[in-house]
Amino acid sequence: MSTFHELGVADWLCESLNSMKIHKPTSIQAACIPEVLKGKDCIGGAKTGSGKTIAFGLPMLHKWSEDPFGVYGLVLTPTRELALQIAEQFSAVGSSMNIRVKVIVGGEDMIEQALAIQKKPHFIIATPGRLADHILNSGEDTINGLRRIKFLVLDEADRLLSNSFGKDLDRIFNVLPDSKKRQTLLFTATVTDAVRSLKDKNDKVFVHEIESVDKFIIPSTLSLYYIFVPSYVKEAYLNEVLNLDIYKDKVGIIFVNRTKTAEMLRRMLRKLEFRVTSLHSEMPQTERVNSIQRFKANAAKILIATDVASRGLDIPNVEFVINFDIPADPDDFVHRVGRTARAGKKGDSITVVGEKDIERVLAIEERINDKLKLLEDISDNKLIKDSLKSTSDAKRESLIEMENENFGERRQINKRKHIERENENSKVMKKRNKPKTLKSVKHKSTSS
Repeated sequence: MSTFHELGVADWLCESLNSMKIHKPTSIQAACIPEVLKGKDCIGGAKTGSGKTIAFGLPMLHKWSEDPFGVYGLVLTPTRELALQIAEQFSAVGSSMNIRVKVIVGGEDMIEQALAIQKKPHFIIATPGRLADHILNSGEDTINGLRRIKFLVLDEADRLLSNSFGKDLDRIFNVLPDSKKRQTLLFTATVTDAVRSLKDKNDKVFVHEIESVDKFIIPSTLSLYYIFVPSYVKEAYLNEVLNLDIYKDKVGIIFVNRTKTAEMLRRMLRKLEFRVTSLHSEMPQTERVNSIQRFKANAAKILIATDVASRGLDIPNVEFVINFDIPADPDDFVHRVGRTARAGKKGDSITVVGEKDIERVLAIEERINDKLKLLEDISDNKLIKDSLKSTSDAKRESLIEMENENFGERRQINKRKHIERENENSKVMKKRNKPKTLKSVKHKSTSS
């Protein structure tokens, strides 16, 4: 099928897509949209950038326009940035029908969010942690709209079904309609065993997985390099890489494993006069949005990020990716380097390898069935002459600033509040479930 109209999509949606210059469905869209329109649950596996949001968004909007009411669909996604991006696409495609979309993520006012949910927007795009907080704390008036949804989407389903989101998902599923009364759509770039096993539990699940996804994990246009460095001078080597002629004026992302490292590198590289911005979970939500916008607008050439930027985000024209820290999971490496060399364009990946990273590199090479090549443009003598002192001074100043500003304190406060809420809710549940004593039963029967 060559058009969205032939897939069965409503005319008003086809017109919206035409106005957005989206004319032909991608493979994942052509496979999944007709099946979802037939009422089937769906597991869709395709690489990042293949149009998964349109693949689940179009049939949801089509069905909603036939019977619009209350909270019609819920989309869960692991990061705030992905939630905002999905909401933008829903709003753009549904603009001609005055669709109401609400994003529910951390970092924003709980009361304002609760009031917005009470107004029953047509679609809620949420991160699991914040929506679970509302279910626990915002009352029945806020969450009752969720009890009638027709669609549940898990975007980046492999991450959502990992242990880290388990408790939050359980709380959310407890207030949603039974799976037989809703359609459930799971979309992911990595179809894991946990995702695939859901097919065995439900006969009406349609599964579409791009054939031999793993064989095409690393595009031929992506060059994979590494530099081997002593860990105590990693920052100086990073400075040297960024100053190479081949990268000096290009747009790139530097991935790290910890928020503290991201913040330190942002400050350090700014002192070294690089145009940088950052993206990590310690930043207020408004700053996270501004960072993405600055990077997309080319106001900043370099984005320093934790894995919140490794999946799903539509950031065009990234010319290189640097793994300053190597992820423990080889799949995360694949997602990170997938930010560059997209749509047939060329891109470079540079991995900074320390003395303790060899096993991780070997695991990555086995996963991608390829070898990283040595980046030979870095000279130790030039490094000592040009970068070591200036980088060390900038790093030291940055760490002192962060200590003076109590960087990381907000996370500790939020962590303590979360634990306190968990304990309080646990006490409430124990009281509700406390067995009635003989005395209380007698008292009740006497009073009645």
